[in-house]
Parts: sequence; structure tokens; C-alpha cells
Amino acid sequence: MTQRTRDELLKDLNQALRKVSAQSVLLSDAVARLAGLTSTDLECLDLLLLSGVTTAGTLAAHTGLTTGAITAVIDRMERAGYARRRRDPNDRRRVLVEALPRYVQNIGTLYRPLARSTEKLHREYDDKQLALVVDYLTRAFGLAAEHVNWLQTQPPLARRTAAGKPRQARSARAAAAPASAAQTRTTGHTAKWQRIASSDIESSRARR
Repeated sequence: MTQRTRDELLKDLNQALRKVSAQSVLLSDAVARLAGLTSTDLECLDLLLLSGVTTAGTLAAHTGLTTGAITAVIDRMERAGYARRRRDPNDRRRVLVEALPRYVQNIGTLYRPLARSTEKLHREYDDKQLALVVDYLTRAFGLAAEHVNWLQTQPPLARRTAAGKPRQARSARAAAAPASAAQTRTTGHTAKWQRIASSDIESSRARR
């Protein structure tokens, strides 16, 4: 078999990463739809499971969503039966939010076929190869997080009308509101991936 050049390998790697990224988004959307949630709700539910019982304000800080937006997310999770609000027994003025694992497990069934297939795939690689994959993906997550931070500093791309002429730019005030909301949402996702990446790095080092 002809050995591929480095340029060919890098091209194939770039295409593979783009496909995995796109498929991940589609998978999340599909699972959320079957669970009766939005993809944002599903991400917040995942963070709630990882963090344990918390307040709406803390969950908002973890996700980067506004307090109003996180309230709507919690409302939908409650209606769907995946989470609930309850009073803090130590401070009745404080409201806590918790996931309900026995119901969240139903969502896990949607991932089981993929989990079984992935387990079979993992058996085709030895520990050293898997550690290399973890190391690469962890570093890639870090680079992506840095890029997201850079994107947050960039102005929106100019859109063109059907006639091909650039549209008039919106007022600074009108453009700032959605940009700020997008920034807070992205910051939350960035923080989540950074925490996951850090955990993977430590796990990988511990196995070495």
C-alpha cells in the first residue's frame, strides 16, 4: 500500500474532524428532539447532572446563559420530568435545582447503540494508541476554546442583499444585544469543554 504524505494525512484528519463535529451537533439535536427538549436544554441538563444540586444562578453562570434564559430552560426541564426545583432546607428563601436521574436514564437509552458500537471500536486500539487519541483531542479542544474567544472579539460578517449590494450595518446598539447574548452562551460552552479537557488530561497522565 502506498504510504500517504504528511499533507495528505493532515487533509484527511481535518476532514474527519469536521465530519465528527457536524455529526455531534446533529446527534445532540436528534436526542434532544426525542427527549422533548431543545439542544440547549440537553446541554444544561448534562451540566446539572455533572454539578449536582445547585441554584439557577450557578447553573446560569456555568452555561453562560442569562438568568431569564436559564429560568426558561429549567421550566422546560421540569415540564419534561427531568429536573425539579425545591427549597433549600437550610435557607427557605433559596431555591435549588436538581436533575432526576431515574428519568434522565431514559435519555441514556438513546445512546446505548452508539455506546456499544464505540466499545467495539475501542477494542481495536491498545492503551498507548488510545492515550494518543485522548492527548490529541484534548489539545484540539483547547485550541478550539482559544479560537472561540477570538471569535467573540470579531464583528459580524457583512451580509449581501439579493442584488449583491452589502446591507446597511445595524446600529451599534442593535448589533450589540444579540452579540452579547451569543458571547455569554459561547462562553458557557467554552468553559464546559475546558473543564472536560482538563479532566481528560489528568486522566491520561494518571494512566501513563
